[in-house]
Amino acid sequence: MAYKPREKLSRSSKPVSVIISARNEANNLRENLPAILEQKYPDFEVVVVNDCSFDSSDLVLEELKETWPHLKIVTITEHPRFKTGKKFALTLGIKAAKNEHLLFTDADCKPASLNWISRMAANFKGGVQIVLGYSPYTRTGNFLNPFIRFETVKTATNYLSAVLAGDGYMGIGRNLGYTKTLFFGAKGFAAHMHVLSGDDDLFVNQNATPDNVAIEIHPETFTYTEAKTTLAGWYRQKRRHFGVGKLYKARHRKMLSLDALSGFLFYVLFILCLIFNFEPLLALGIFIFRLICQVIIYRKIFGKLDGRQFVWYLPMFDMVYYIYLNIFGVIGTFIKTTQWR
Repeated sequence: MAYKPREKLSRSSKPVSVIISARNEANNLRENLPAILEQKYPDFEVVVVNDCSFDSSDLVLEELKETWPHLKIVTITEHPRFKTGKKFALTLGIKAAKNEHLLFTDADCKPASLNWISRMAANFKGGVQIVLGYSPYTRTGNFLNPFIRFETVKTATNYLSAVLAGDGYMGIGRNLGYTKTLFFGAKGFAAHMHVLSGDDDLFVNQNATPDNVAIEIHPETFTYTEAKTTLAGWYRQKRRHFGVGKLYKARHRKMLSLDALSGFLFYVLFILCLIFNFEPLLALGIFIFRLICQVIIYRKIFGKLDGRQFVWYLPMFDMVYYIYLNIFGVIGTFIKTTQWR
């Protein structure tokens, strides 16, 4: 990914609406929302959709509004016969937003700096209608954390590089921007409203063009969040993500399937060559050559995405990554998601 983020902070005067959909996120709102409300930007509002929460989210939001009047609260109450989802909540938030340029994140995310809005909004120029940011997971001692963070860096490398190649295919709702005109021109989430997930990647997949997408990966624009800490929680999250992949455009499904299958077969054949002693030196030489190429390519890319240390995890994590891609790819083909949290 031959892309260098702008070091100089470009000043933008475009009014911006930050939209967050939150369900039972009282603690995260109290912890993270001030970092968004305090952003150094001349003209912005923060729209929080309190989506059928039954914790103390309403009290937390009202308390924060007393200090920051540019916080706008939209409340959805549970209906016994009508079940809402995140796409419905985001649609109400977008309708309530007063500005054309929209930024999205989640209640459990915190921007790395007070310049998040400034740097993201500066990309809305020259026909750009979608801005893709990056949202890494914070480092913890949990046993799942290193691989989850590695997978996040690898995934971001793929979808951000695709934009630079003129074929953006997904984005992450934890750090994403687009215009209200694009949203309503595309009839919102109507094309995939029947799928509870995909408010971010499906929307980008269906509306990205070679000319209307920009990326922003300056470290000041990262939005950090906590990774899942249990296998069950991580499994549910990945199941939702992969469940929408079958709705991507055909060329993107083929591209991603080819990458997943080729990587998986490489490791299968390599292991079989060693087990059955079939040209083991040649197999080992090919493995080492591939690893050297990966290190050369990924060293700078991973460094830009707060993951330089993962270059040294490549021999182990890359194999696990491709096994995981194929397992969840199969699971996502047959399983339907039923909740957005």
